[in-house]
Amino acid sequence: MTAADEWLLVDALDLEAQGVARNAEGKVVFIEGALPGERVQAHTNRRKNNWEQATLVQIGRESAQRVRPGCPHFGLHAGACGGCKMQHLHGAAQVAIKQRVLEDNLWHLGKVRPEQLLRPVEGPTWGYRYRARLSVRHVVKKGVVLVGFHERKSRYVADMQTCAVLPPHVSAMLLPLRGLIASMDARDRLPQIELAVGDSPAGLVTALVLRHLEPLSADDGARLKAFGAEHGVQWWLQPKGPETVHRLDPDDGPELAYGLPEFGLTMPFKPTDFTQVNHHINRVLVVKALGLLGVRADERVIDWFCGLGNFTLALATQSREVLGIEGSETLVARSRENAVRNGLADRTSFAARNLFEMAAPDLAAYGSAERWLIDPPREGAFALVRALAAVRQQPIEGYQPPQRIVYVSCNPATLARDAGLLVHQAGYRSVAAGAVNMFPHTAHVESIAVFERIDGWTLPPEPVAAPEPVADAVSETDDAA
Repeated sequence: MTAADEWLLVDALDLEAQGVARNAEGKVVFIEGALPGERVQAHTNRRKNNWEQATLVQIGRESAQRVRPGCPHFGLHAGACGGCKMQHLHGAAQVAIKQRVLEDNLWHLGKVRPEQLLRPVEGPTWGYRYRARLSVRHVVKKGVVLVGFHERKSRYVADMQTCAVLPPHVSAMLLPLRGLIASMDARDRLPQIELAVGDSPAGLVTALVLRHLEPLSADDGARLKAFGAEHGVQWWLQPKGPETVHRLDPDDGPELAYGLPEFGLTMPFKPTDFTQVNHHINRVLVVKALGLLGVRADERVIDWFCGLGNFTLALATQSREVLGIEGSETLVARSRENAVRNGLADRTSFAARNLFEMAAPDLAAYGSAERWLIDPPREGAFALVRALAAVRQQPIEGYQPPQRIVYVSCNPATLARDAGLLVHQAGYRSVAAGAVNMFPHTAHVESIAVFERIDGWTLPPEPVAAPEPVADAVSETDDAA
């Protein structure tokens, strides 16, 4: 057991941004707020046989990478916002740690070491968050309405007056939003506001989706319209599920869209569609992914988990044909609309299917493609790469696996699992991998990896056992992620 006055030497940072040390008994201690290289005292909150969890109490030797947080609501104090976990760590060190997390996961979970480590993809570290889900709570006992992320390790909403990772104009809107909700008849039945900001060439478009559990009164509708006119906001209403989302005023300003100017593309979207949180990083990421994929004008490409066509349409500007496959019928429909909008309908086709249930014959049914782009959710693409491994072991006549695969991941654990299958059973080399700092100041690790088919590859005498599926091996507790 760690004594209250024991000094601990922190030698690492885990994926939850906790310092990692060992106490006098050799037991691992995870310390919230501590950084590598620091000598600290900590208060133990939880004990298990092999580890303890603690909170920083005092620093005897401070890390050179410790910085002043950019937000007054960040910290370990009561009521602190839980949206960010790394504001006390220098930005360059945050990126280095995320790169190390990626490397460690690839090796320890997938037994894969990339031949090349890519330079991390970076961008703005403040005001970057163009999507967010803000909780709303009318606290009757205190007579206030709170709008923001949850408190650290709590179901309560943090008392936020500003937010440094939201766009400045949205941060400045937090207190007015609190006043608006407090004035509404339905203030006790409004649990959530979802933010979506578009950044098309026409300028920023800000949409707020209000979740309401009962019909809004005419007076509440008028209050929303007045607020929207004053703050330049489009209000959308969500009475039930995502399919019920609609504009409060159908004629209220331009559509939401984001641009991919390097490819001459404009991508309209609805406020509840999945789009990347960080639009600047997304633009860089699309350019990076296509450069790594190395598509030629005469080639066919398949974009797995294509969403609303974020990579698909960019690929269509460089290839002969692109097939985008996605599990959501709604997003597939949006992809087709975007292809028509950008004049790429003749080079693209789309299909909706469950990509978590794939087998080798399914791959053959979609046809051969020289190159694949895979961009799955946190669960990864286990069924897809397992089907590819099955094809390698039992070839299907007329079907050729892709020569090159670029895999964009939002979970290093599931990427590592899938990389292990690709390298040890499907006949691919791990060419390169690198971190993508999509969510600065949070513990969220985005990454990109490249795999190249080994011509003439044969099965080893004793094939490596397939890794077990990992549904969500890395917990995500950041509200801001």
